[in-house]
Amino acid sequence: MADSKTVRVGGRIPWLDLAVPRMLRPSQFPSRVSFPAPAKPPLRFRVLAMAVKRSPKRLKYSAPRFTKEGGLVYVEADPSGEDSWKMDPIVALLKQGAVGVIPTDTVYAIVCDLKSPSAIERLRRIKHIEPSKPLSILCRSLRDIDTYTTGFPRGDGQGHASIFRAVKHCLPGPYTFILTASKELPKRCMRYGTPSAKYAARKDVGVRIPDDSICRAILEKLDAPLISTSVKGLKENEWLLDPVAIADAYGPEGLDFIVDGGVRVADPSTVVDITRITPVVVRQGKGPKLPWMEAEEDSESALKPEDLIPYTT
Repeated sequence: MADSKTVRVGGRIPWLDLAVPRMLRPSQFPSRVSFPAPAKPPLRFRVLAMAVKRSPKRLKYSAPRFTKEGGLVYVEADPSGEDSWKMDPIVALLKQGAVGVIPTDTVYAIVCDLKSPSAIERLRRIKHIEPSKPLSILCRSLRDIDTYTTGFPRGDGQGHASIFRAVKHCLPGPYTFILTASKELPKRCMRYGTPSAKYAARKDVGVRIPDDSICRAILEKLDAPLISTSVKGLKENEWLLDPVAIADAYGPEGLDFIVDGGVRVADPSTVVDITRITPVVVRQGKGPKLPWMEAEEDSESALKPEDLIPYTT
């Protein structure tokens, strides 16, 4: 028999070499050539693929335009705010009328541009908030509060304390203050009157200055306040704290983006009504009751539950 030579099958499978004689009878050809099964990928890659499949769409930083072709935009941010550059596309979305979720120093909030009527209406539809219910404001500073409300009482020299001076020591912080709205606040953000005739002429709004690096970075880059409402579950006083769960719940409702700052604790802000002669704590939350505040049960002038604004975060 003539000498043999080596033939490499396909030129691309280095682990398969067949020694084929130059002259073979038909009976000498192998009936079947077995190829080894491809090795299974390591477990960590398979788990990663599953995680990517169920997670919301990630943000493409190279294309920050407001497009929803792929659905929800999802950004993971460091709670310390060190990667605040990731907020640039989010700010661009907000300026174009987007409605999304961001972290605060308490719970997550659904937010939109204060000066975008269409965004405010979309926020109400997503959260199922009645048009008669007012919304809260996330502010950058006391200057924003002075612009969109009549401000904090500064004392009158007749024994009335300067609430403004006291408030400066707890902001930024986990407090929502109820103040009288100014003419600068869009009407879509407040409610005229309440079910009680006693407060029929009230035009109040809740204001916050959150002590959260991600939230403050967004506010500074936007250079304007945000309309907000807390991200709640189906039950009363139940907050959604996991960004992935929020995406599952509100993504189908038309949410545009989520900024993931980690899982939060169910501890909303303390709500203080400043429109009374003595500030009244109408909801105890993360912020402690301070000496210049009065407990709701001790105040005859405190708002009743049916008169409370559905304050957020």
